[in-house]
Order: sequence, then structure tokens, then C-alpha cells
Amino acid sequence: MKNILFRLITVLTFVSTLPLSTYVFAGDDPSIKGDLRANIVSSMSQFVNKQTINGKMHLYDAVAGNMLNLEFVELHKGIVNKEGFYVSCADFKDQNGRAIDVDFLVLPSNGKLITTQGVVHSINGDKRDYHLEKM
Repeated sequence: MKNILFRLITVLTFVSTLPLSTYVFAGDDPSIKGDLRANIVSSMSQFVNKQTINGKMHLYDAVAGNMLNLEFVELHKGIVNKEGFYVSCADFKDQNGRAIDVDFLVLPSNGKLITTQGVVHSINGDKRDYHLEKM
């Protein structure tokens, strides 16, 4: 009976931490703060706004081989540094109602932060690898 109770507590503890694990894996570098953080967010927001036509941002999905027509939902708060790029993501809904997570890549250039592109990171929570870390 003790063994069953221990297993039950272990499983319940694991399940109760699942909502937190999504946030942890999303990533946030606490050293990216102040004006730097604000300017990265501003660059990403400007990129989305410039790429949005008639309420939709059009992004080619190279893995699926089709065009996504994305409606912006929200920009995530977490920002990390991967291989010289500042990376954060945003949530969108596509033309089929799927939840699309797009990572945005930001590079410093001549004293400015420039968002270079968006990359599909997940569809309906199913993550894709794009191996930025291996560049």
C-alpha cells in the first residue's frame, strides 16, 4: 500500500508541474533587460506590423511547403540569445484555426536591432527543430 501511495504522489507531482515546464522550456535570459529587451520587443513588433497585410502576416512554411496566413495573437515575454541572434516568439492563428508559434530572429546592426525573419517553431504545440544552435 505504501508503494502505491508513493507512486501516486510521484505521478501527481509530475503532472502538477507540467504547466510550469512549458514556460521553463520557452526560455528567458534574465541578463537581457532594460532598453535592450524593450528594443528587441520593439523590433519584433515592427516586423510583424510591416509584414501584416489586411490583418494577416503571410509566412511560407518550408517544412509543409505551403503559405500560412497568420493572424497575430500575442508576443511572448521570453527572450534568449542563440548563436548571436536574439530569439523570441509570438502566437498566431492560421487560416485553418491552428495555433502557430513563430520564432523571430533579431540581429544587432549599426546600433540597431533588426528582425530578420520568422521561423515556424510549433503547430498546435508540436515543436519543430530548426537547429539554430548548430549553426
